[in-house]
Amino acid sequence: MGMGAHWGMTTAMITGIAMDDARYLTLTQWLSPAYPVGAFAWSHGLERSIGRGDLRDAQDLADWLSDVLDQGAGRSDAILLCAAHAADDPAALAELAAVLAPSRERRMETLHQGAAFAATTRAVWGLDLPDMAYPVAVGRAARLMAMAVQPVAQLWLQSFASNLVQAAQRLMPLGQTQAQRILADLAPLCLRIGTEASHASLDDLGTAVFAVDTAAMQHNNQYSRIFRS
Repeated sequence: MGMGAHWGMTTAMITGIAMDDARYLTLTQWLSPAYPVGAFAWSHGLERSIGRGDLRDAQDLADWLSDVLDQGAGRSDAILLCAAHAADDPAALAELAAVLAPSRERRMETLHQGAAFAATTRAVWGLDLPDMAYPVAVGRAARLMAMAVQPVAQLWLQSFASNLVQAAQRLMPLGQTQAQRILADLAPLCLRIGTEASHASLDDLGTAVFAVDTAAMQHNNQYSRIFRS
């Protein structure tokens, strides 16, 4: 049975990129909060940022998330994801993704989630998917499942932002409606960065969110913690 017959002929449209329905549902399963990667345990330095008073309300959080997506790990991870999708062998990219993490906790964040993603995806879909940094693992899995890379990167970014919004709800006064409003407002940014990442090269990697990075570095010494980063 050919791949087209296996996956069916109908398609879902994401920002003009066709993806058949079965692949689309698989992608949303991979990037849903229910997928067992342990995302709930990591805050990407958000816990320390809130603890030291950088973020006090919903607008501060929205600005912080916008910066992380556009100038921080959001953009860089999306580029790494797309590069892994294009690569015949992602091993070098996996090493690069690990060394780009600016702190020990952030390195653990990407490696532990990537290993959990790879383990579950191997078990369910039988893919040849080694343990590696999270965005590289998702990009590689998407290639092996013949998914179009642009919608993968876009949904990856939204999933990343969604996890951080959920973390913020445990750390600061933030209602459910406010949280969903923030995510809705970030959707155009996720679409734009995902599109740009699908056309980017490794030369475009780089971050400029020093406050976020220092918060991640300081998190390990915070007196009271509920997250691992």
